[in-house]
Amino acid sequence: MYAIIESCGRQYKVSKGDVIFFEKLDAEEGKKVNFDKVILVSDDKKVEIGNPYVKGAKVEGKVISHGKGKKIIVFKMKPKKNYRRKQGHRQPYTKVEITTIKLAAEKATTAKATEAKEATKKVETKATETKKTTTTKKATTATKKTTTKKVEEK
Repeated sequence: MYAIIESCGRQYKVSKGDVIFFEKLDAEEGKKVNFDKVILVSDDKKVEIGNPYVKGAKVEGKVISHGKGKKIIVFKMKPKKNYRRKQGHRQPYTKVEITTIKLAAEKATTAKATEAKEATKKVETKATETKKTTTTKKATTATKKTTTKKVEEK
């Protein structure tokens, strides 16, 4: 199973267990990171393509570390003018390990299961409420009968 996600203005092909270098993200080391912009998700059986993103799909990762990339040299020169500038640059990055790829179908099945549990709870509570109301109705009718008998006796 793999997914194509969009992050930091780039697209990355990821699968479970991959270690990816993203541009610097605002997350602490050891924290979870969620990527909601999933463009494509491919399972062994089917491929889901988003328009522009796949609804309900999510990729989760864990931040391993932050660092700086390899140094590149920026050299500016204007010929015949004695203008030369040499500058170095190291791009900061965040190292992320992909932990899970969740599909909308997985969320839907878990949502259906929770809805079914809630529906059974509602039925059980309704049944207990009807039992309680019938017993209270019987009790109130019994008290009414006793009060009317007392009035008739006087």
